[in-house]
Amino acid sequence: MGFFDRLFGKKKDDNDNNLSGSAGPESQQASDMGLDGKSAAAILAEIDIDKAISAHENWKARLQNYLDGQSTEDLKPEVICLDNRCDLGQWLHGPGQQRLGKYPAFSALIARHQHFHLQAANVVTLVQADKKAEASRVMDSSYRHASNQVVLLLKELKRGLGR
Repeated sequence: MGFFDRLFGKKKDDNDNNLSGSAGPESQQASDMGLDGKSAAAILAEIDIDKAISAHENWKARLQNYLDGQSTEDLKPEVICLDNRCDLGQWLHGPGQQRLGKYPAFSALIARHQHFHLQAANVVTLVQADKKAEASRVMDSSYRHASNQVVLLLKELKRGLGR
């Protein structure tokens, strides 16, 4: 059993009757998730996983610039902490939940994404309170860890969908 299978394996109460026939090699990973190639393609059409990964990776530079006083952005922690406002969050709480909500790791992805937004908001809050050393520590620890987890889960989701 691969890493993705451990993450996105079906819950124990699911059965394999939802597979639509035999899967060809191109849809083997998607069928491991209980999805046919058409369903996997539909998910990939709804969310650009590479764009979501890039957007989350770009937050590090944005926050570092903010911490270094080199940003002209008006970052608001009360907005940043909301995980359902970015494109990924809208998909996670909408179509993604409908299509993949039965997978245990999907709940983990939502939780990790929420944690990422809280950590990013925490960095901004600390900078605004002129606690830059503490903000730097958060950036290098809990923020970095949260970001890495979201990116890892997104990469595994993409791999599992066969792309």
